[in-house]
Amino acid sequence: MAERIILITQNIDDSYIQQINELAPDFQVIAGKDKDTWEPYAKEAEVIVGWKKELEDLSIIGESKLRWLQSWSAGVNSMPLNKFSEKDIILTSANGVQAYPISETIFALMLGLTRKIHTYVQQQQNKHWHHANMNLELHEKTIGIIGVGEIGKETARIAKAFRMNVIGVRHSGMPAENVDEMYTPDKLHDILPTCDYVVITLPLTDDTQGMFGSKEFSLMKKSAFLINIGRGEVIKEEELITALQEQEIAGAGLDVFIQEPLDETNPLWEMENIIVTPHTSGSTEHYTKRVIENIFIPNLKQYINEDYHMKNMVDYKKGY
Repeated sequence: MAERIILITQNIDDSYIQQINELAPDFQVIAGKDKDTWEPYAKEAEVIVGWKKELEDLSIIGESKLRWLQSWSAGVNSMPLNKFSEKDIILTSANGVQAYPISETIFALMLGLTRKIHTYVQQQQNKHWHHANMNLELHEKTIGIIGVGEIGKETARIAKAFRMNVIGVRHSGMPAENVDEMYTPDKLHDILPTCDYVVITLPLTDDTQGMFGSKEFSLMKKSAFLINIGRGEVIKEEELITALQEQEIAGAGLDVFIQEPLDETNPLWEMENIIVTPHTSGSTEHYTKRVIENIFIPNLKQYINEDYHMKNMVDYKKGY
């Protein structure tokens, strides 16, 4: 084995491997999704691209050679962050890779609920022609984006095409383009009553777990729709079900859940004012290209030059 190893636990095109080899000639590049491909090199890898839970015992136990982990996903909450921090391992996420597909899903869910597309699909299956009392429109409504990162910013940009009023919530409270008003999380209860759509794009942290419950749903308009593409645990699911059953809010588009796959007995499956998608909002034909070209290769250039101000560095204290 070479003294320095870059281990990529995904299948990538040979052209990318060649590009990485040219950029980092001192490294041996091992790439492949099959466990038999990457497992023999895990203990020796200095750089790993794409975390697997089996890597914990192989790459960070004992005298670890791992110095930098490039996550294949935007979310890092399932990783052993405390152990990474203790060993001073640099962690960079794939934040931003999914901004386009997830923002498209957000608007698919918002438009689907507003224009009752889900209802009409069900009616089509039953060959039932009915207006279904559809009378809402999206234009000029107020959207509250809870978590204005890359996904939230792209969502805000699209919202402006619908002439929407955009309210944002982010930890820093710093303004962002296309967001008309920005608030910190402590103002959440103040802005919820003003929103026609509440879109959750938050990571899962100690601060965001259970952030939305019966209190928050009671503050929302009865005509409001909730969209969650962040993490299921941000919402107290049983309290959401109750709010929907009691028509405290008009409906919800949900891509993430506390338990995945969603249990067949979960009432969310059969509720008429719900659209359920199976955690696919970030799926895209361009995923690998964006991780490698937009994040990993620019970060690798920094790393080999010992400049550790890298893109999407995770703050272990914040958890994202």
